[in-house]
Amino acid sequence: MAKTRTVYSCSACGAQVPQWAGQCADCGGWNTLTEGISAARPGASRFAGYSGGAAGSVTRLSAIPTDAQVRASVGMAELDRVLGGGLVAGSVVLIGGDPGIGKSTLLLQVLATLSGEMSSLYVTGEESLQQISMRAGRLGIDGEAIRLYSETSVERIIATADKERPQVMVLDSIQTLYTELLQSAPGSVAQVRESAAQLVRFAKQSGIAMFLVGHVTKEGQLAGPRVLEHMVDTVLYFEGDSGDRYRILRAIKNRFGAVNELGVFAMTGSGLKEVTNPSAIFLSRHEEAVPGSVVMVTWEGTRPLLVEVQALVDQSQLGNPRRVTLGLEQNRLSMLLAVLHRHGGLTLGDQDVFVNVVGGVRVSETAADLAVLLAVMSSFRNRPLPADLIVFGEVGLSGELRPVPNGQERISEATKHGFNKAIIPAANKPRQTIKGLDVTAVHRLSQVLDTIAEDF
Repeated sequence: MAKTRTVYSCSACGAQVPQWAGQCADCGGWNTLTEGISAARPGASRFAGYSGGAAGSVTRLSAIPTDAQVRASVGMAELDRVLGGGLVAGSVVLIGGDPGIGKSTLLLQVLATLSGEMSSLYVTGEESLQQISMRAGRLGIDGEAIRLYSETSVERIIATADKERPQVMVLDSIQTLYTELLQSAPGSVAQVRESAAQLVRFAKQSGIAMFLVGHVTKEGQLAGPRVLEHMVDTVLYFEGDSGDRYRILRAIKNRFGAVNELGVFAMTGSGLKEVTNPSAIFLSRHEEAVPGSVVMVTWEGTRPLLVEVQALVDQSQLGNPRRVTLGLEQNRLSMLLAVLHRHGGLTLGDQDVFVNVVGGVRVSETAADLAVLLAVMSSFRNRPLPADLIVFGEVGLSGELRPVPNGQERISEATKHGFNKAIIPAANKPRQTIKGLDVTAVHRLSQVLDTIAEDF
């Protein structure tokens, strides 16, 4: 085995020095030196075989078989959807989320489901074995087939996994692990980066499907170096309030499936349960129509999802009226209000505007533009929109309604939930008449205002 030595690299200019210092001598940057290791043998690379095999010959792309990758179901349809159809051998999945959101609970349930078909190993660096056993008892999990291992040294974890040969492996969490090649404390940037690199390399070489649990910062991002997300195959985020019942698992990166895929779970006394019809939980379904509420169809990954957009417009007591959004982009709200003033004749310069997406869903696509404008207008006029109305569409700066992807699938989802009216962009108008659904296809925002003029 090649000898290694510790080096410190500058994150700003890339200079390497053998000893840490507060300031980089080359570029003058402060606190930019991070610990790393360097192989002492010329030409040797500690990342050899990173993709899972030894060095080989050059191969033509056409000669590589295109057979579909065999996937193993984890026993949860919502998690399978987020993973892209199931678990792939040799894949590394990074799961992040706030403390207490349910990361460890979910993975323990996954191992309990897979234990009858695939061998598994749960490596814990934060909790004791007794704590995990108590959690399994609360969840009603039979732990006969689940193997536990308490360790924080990456080298010993890899040696044990190489001996036990599990098919699925969970490491909770990556911030508690350390490699003996570095002297820095566990959780530091260098330790997280090097520990993850060794584990990813081992997973690719051995074919073990691996789950890594990651901590998050105050801003909700995964703690540690950004390169950590580039090393793994899939990055999943657990969203939601720890005090709320529902949890949302979102795919941010996925080499084996669609990104922005979404899975919905409900936290119960016996663990996380799948929500097979998530559209139902994101709709308030008021007994009667209320002002400032409209239902839209958003597209999450590979499926449509019905969500309710609520707006509250009130007289501002401040010199600078507030523009607050939850689940939407705040800058886009300011732009839409300007479009509404220019092309709709509605002045909200002295009004506070609050917009919320019910259920804690984050809508990042522009298909929510029309729903936001109609909810704002409804709240400002204090006139409710029809309860059976569904809308979606992007609004441009010149007041035009632009089409959005998967328009036909969105309309079909709305029909399944009993909506009878739809206002959509003209380019998304279905080719055939849909029974029971009155579709109004419009080109400009002014046409939308004329369509609902009787309600205002």
